Amino acid sequence: MRRNLLRERLTAGEPTVGTHILSTWPTLVELIGHSGQYDYVEFTAEYAPFDMHDLDNLGRAFEVAGLGGMIKIEQTQYTHQAMRAIGSGFQSVLFADVRSVEDAKACVNAVRAETTMAKGVRGRGLLGVGMRRDVGTVRQGGTPAYVEALNDVVIAIMVEKKSCVDDLDRILSVPGIDMVQFGASDFSMSIGKTGQYAHPEVVEAELKTITTALKKGKHPRVELRDPSQAGKYLELGVKHFCIGWDVRILADWWDTKGAEMRKLLRAKPQKAAPAKQAGVKQALGRPASRKANGRTHIRGNYA
Repeated sequence: MRRNLLRERLTAGEPTVGTHILSTWPTLVELIGHSGQYDYVEFTAEYAPFDMHDLDNLGRAFEVAGLGGMIKIEQTQYTHQAMRAIGSGFQSVLFADVRSVEDAKACVNAVRAETTMAKGVRGRGLLGVGMRRDVGTVRQGGTPAYVEALNDVVIAIMVEKKSCVDDLDRILSVPGIDMVQFGASDFSMSIGKTGQYAHPEVVEAELKTITTALKKGKHPRVELRDPSQAGKYLELGVKHFCIGWDVRILADWWDTKGAEMRKLLRAKPQKAAPAKQAGVKQALGRPASRKANGRTHIRGNYA
């Protein structure tokens, strides 16, 4: 059975950094792995189109890249998507739309094995034996190692509904929950203040989520668009972050760089001085270099 890298980080008390993808292209996972800066990749399946083959291919990519894999799923698909994602090689599940203690129990049931072997704080669930990638299809299904691997799957929940915040202490007392993340967008909507992320009720709910999680020995996680936003959370004791979305990175680049290009095209072109033309030709024919991971790389057209 494959090591659960995210579980190992949590057990060791180490900080973690993840990033989000909505694309199912496995090469993106490999590129993230090449950076050497991330512990896991979250496939935000709640918002993305995908099929079962995509999950298998992402599972293979996690293994090639040496990364953990997390999947975010919506409430109506808890059992089915969690089971199939874990079978494909995902080792963490982020459950959206948790509203009650019963919902939290359903999250655990969708991940853990139904066996008296699974005891202790990580709970017991409803999963039986599978013949999927995580057990080598036919090699380790129904073994104690399979039960242990299910027990190691990291369970994260979104705290994003008013009823969840109101009953947070009991919800986080459900055995098996590892990570907790506040969702300002959904919470602001649930209290009738959609998009007002700086509203005192929203800010207070986020603070309650983080402090309650820490008090109960859970791991609060924060999503950030940019690391410059991390300061206030670090001061609160948060050490688990998921930064950036592939679609947001692309949208930001297209917005800013497209505007820059349009500005250059609208500007009146300046004719280059004769003395500078030789230098221009030389520059066009010589790729620039950059340093990455301590090594110098020659840049081509796409670098």
